[in-house]
Amino acid sequence: MKVNRLRPVVGALVAAATLTAVLTGCEKGGSAAGETAASAGAAKSAATTAGTAAGSTAEPAGSVDTGSPTGTAAASKAKPSSATTTAPAAPAASAACADAPPTPDDYDPDEFALFRIEELPADTGKVNLVIQHGAWGCPDEDTDGAPFIVSGEDSRWALDQAAYVTAVTPITDSTENQRIGVQELIDWVDAHPDSGLVFRYETGDDGAIHRLEQVFTP
Repeated sequence: MKVNRLRPVVGALVAAATLTAVLTGCEKGGSAAGETAASAGAAKSAATTAGTAAGSTAEPAGSVDTGSPTGTAAASKAKPSSATTTAPAAPAASAACADAPPTPDDYDPDEFALFRIEELPADTGKVNLVIQHGAWGCPDEDTDGAPFIVSGEDSRWALDQAAYVTAVTPITDSTENQRIGVQELIDWVDAHPDSGLVFRYETGDDGAIHRLEQVFTP
């Protein structure tokens, strides 16, 4: 009878011991798993942080240094402003310069050589320029500028008495454009006929010359 009474007690003690061992094992296992998960999470967090830091400092492949000037910016240039005080200059030597009297097809379309001025009736408000057409020739080794080579016969072109006229040396004492009156030009040309000074011209709506600028030739 005592043996039978002790069996439940022993069974209970064994069950309690077994439960205690299981619980202890679960606690130990749970702690180890937690530590492992925590370590893995920390490692993953560190890797993510490192990746973020690397991504913030590394330059993406194929990126462009926007601080460097581009070819377009370096090649661009500002439009030159017009300087009304600078006399037009004879062109520098080039392969296209004339080495013989030019033909009409070779004439410079904007310039001519002035030789004389003829008076017209005052009521016309104009005078006639006696000119010759030509083209820029090849400069000699001993000269700084190209000569203006004329050909053909004299032509006459009307100049408005109120035209805008500028002149340089030898009409004035300057190599920069100086505004002069039409009468001052007439007086100088009358005193120095057949000088052949080169002028650049622009015409008005009436076909007469309304702007005349002497070309500076060294």
